[in-house]
Amino acid sequence: MRTTAAAFCLGLWVMGSLFVSVVAMQNFYTVDRLLDGSSHETFRSVVSDLGRSSAREFLRYLSSELNRLFFQFWNIVQFGIGGITLALTWSLPGSRGVRGLVMGMLVVLALLTLWVTPQILTVGRSLDFVSRAPPPPALRTFGVLHATYTSLELVKCAAGVVAAFWLTRLRVS
Repeated sequence: MRTTAAAFCLGLWVMGSLFVSVVAMQNFYTVDRLLDGSSHETFRSVVSDLGRSSAREFLRYLSSELNRLFFQFWNIVQFGIGGITLALTWSLPGSRGVRGLVMGMLVVLALLTLWVTPQILTVGRSLDFVSRAPPPPALRTFGVLHATYTSLELVKCAAGVVAAFWLTRLRVS
C-alpha cells in the first residue's frame, strides 16, 4: 500500500512539473495566437485601439505574471508532495536508494525555490516593458537562469521517474 502510494506521489510530482511547464509555454504562445486570429470582436477592437505591439507587450506581461505565480505556487506544493513521498518510503524494505533520490529531488527543489526562482522573478520583472532592440544585458542573465531552472527541473523529474521505477521493482520482488 505504501509502495503504491509513494509511486503515485512520484507520478503526481513529475506530471505536475511537466504540466506547469507546458502551461507556462502555452501562456506565451496563446498571446500570439489570439493576436493573429481571435474571432472575438471586442478583443480585436481593443487590440486595434492599443496597437498590436502594445497589446502584445501587455498580454505577454500578464502571461509572465501568471507564470511567476504558477511556478511559485507549484514549488511550495512540491515540498508537500516530496515530504509525503519521503514519509511513505522511509521504512520500506530495500528503499534506501528511493529515499536518496527523493531527498535529492527535495534538494533540487530547495535550490530552485530559494535561489533560482527569486532571481528569475527579479531579473524577469526588470525586463518587463523594456525594449529588446538592442537586447538589454539582463536578457542574457535571464536566459542563463532560465536554462539553469529548466536543467534542474529535468534532473529532478528524471530522478522521480527512476525512483518510481525502483519502487515498482521493490513491489515485484
